Amino acid sequence: MRIRLRPSTNGQTRYTAASAGQLQWPLNWAKGPIVAALQKYDFLVLFPINPTTLAKYREAFQPSGAKDDPADAELALDLLVRHPERFSPLRLQSAAMRSLVSLVERRRQLVGDQNRLINRLCDTLKQYYPQALEWFDDRGTVLFCDFLERWPTLRSVRQARTAVLETFFHAHHCRSASRISARIESIRAAAALTDDPAIIGPCRLHLLALVAQLRAVLAAIAQFDREIAAVVQTLPDYALFEDLPGAGFQLAPRLLAAFGEQRERLRSAEELQKYAGIAPVTERSGKKSWVHWRLQCPKFVRQTFVEWAAQTISRSFWAGAYYRQQRAKGSSHHVALRALAFKWIRILYRCWQTRTTYNETVYLNALSKRGSPPLANLSQLPG
Repeated sequence: MRIRLRPSTNGQTRYTAASAGQLQWPLNWAKGPIVAALQKYDFLVLFPINPTTLAKYREAFQPSGAKDDPADAELALDLLVRHPERFSPLRLQSAAMRSLVSLVERRRQLVGDQNRLINRLCDTLKQYYPQALEWFDDRGTVLFCDFLERWPTLRSVRQARTAVLETFFHAHHCRSASRISARIESIRAAAALTDDPAIIGPCRLHLLALVAQLRAVLAAIAQFDREIAAVVQTLPDYALFEDLPGAGFQLAPRLLAAFGEQRERLRSAEELQKYAGIAPVTERSGKKSWVHWRLQCPKFVRQTFVEWAAQTISRSFWAGAYYRQQRAKGSSHHVALRALAFKWIRILYRCWQTRTTYNETVYLNALSKRGSPPLANLSQLPG
C-alpha cells in the first residue's frame, strides 16, 4: 500500500489511501492487519480496490506482464482519481456487527476442524475397533469422546460390568432403556477385528490423541455459540432473521452477518446475489453465449445462503415446492439449492430494507395472486 497526499476541492489537505489487497465490498474490506492499523488515524480515508480490477488496469499499460509494487500503488491512485464514482470510502460497521462477522466465520472454521477430526477418528477405529462406529451415530459429541477415552479398545469395554456401562450412559443423558440394552448386547457379542498388538497399540494412542483434540474443538464451538448468542442480542436487526424457516441459532447469525447493518451500500437484491456468488455469470461473444459458476465471491457467504436454503425445503411450503420443481426440470441438487437461494435473497433483501419480519402466509398469498407455478394447486396450501 502507498499513501499519497492530495489537495481536496475545498483547498484543504486530505490523505487518501488506496489498497490493492481487499475485496471490493464493505463486509470484506475491513479485514487484515494493514487495514486495522490504518483505521486508527482519522485523517486517512481508505478506498479499497479489488486486486483483480487493479491487475486488469495494470495490463492496459503493461502488456508484457511486468509488475512492481510501487508502480501498482501509482496505478491504484490513478484509478481512484480518474474514476472516483466507482469507488466508495471504507466505512466501518459497528463493533458488535464486526465482532459477529468474525465470530460466525471462525466458528465455521472450527466446525470444519471438527469434521476432519471425526473423519480421522473413524479411519483409526476402522483399523482395529470398528464396533464403536456402530454403537454411536453422532460422533461429534462429548458422549462419543468420553466413551472412547474410557474404553479405547474392544477388550477394555467388554471387560466392563453391565452396571458400569448403564451408569455411564445414564450420566450422559441416555435414557432409552432399549437403546442402552441393545448397545450392551452388541458389546458382549462383538468379535475383535484383530488381536495384533502392533496394530492395536499405535492405533489406541492415535485414537486418544484425536479424542483430546476433538474434545477441545467441541468446547471451543460451544464457547463460540455462547458468545454469538450474546452478541446478536445487542443487534436490533437480529429480529428479522431469528424466526426464519430453518435458520435456528446457527444460521440466523450468519444470515445477519451476510447482510450487515449498512443498508445504503446495497442498491438492489441483484447486487447481493452477485456478490454472494449465487447469481451465475453470463458471457457473450458474437453469436456465442454461455453461463458459468461465479468464481469471484466470498465463499463463506455463498455457503451460508446455500446451507440455509437447504434447511428451508422441509420448513417452507413454497421453498419445498420450488425445489421440487427445479429437480423435475432436471437440475441437480446443488443447482436447485442455488436457484432457491437466489429467490430467498430477493425476499430477505426486501424484509431487510423495510425492517419487516418474513411472514410465510403473506408471501404465499402474494404468490397465489400472481399464479406462481409452484402454487398452481391451491388445495395444497396449508390451512
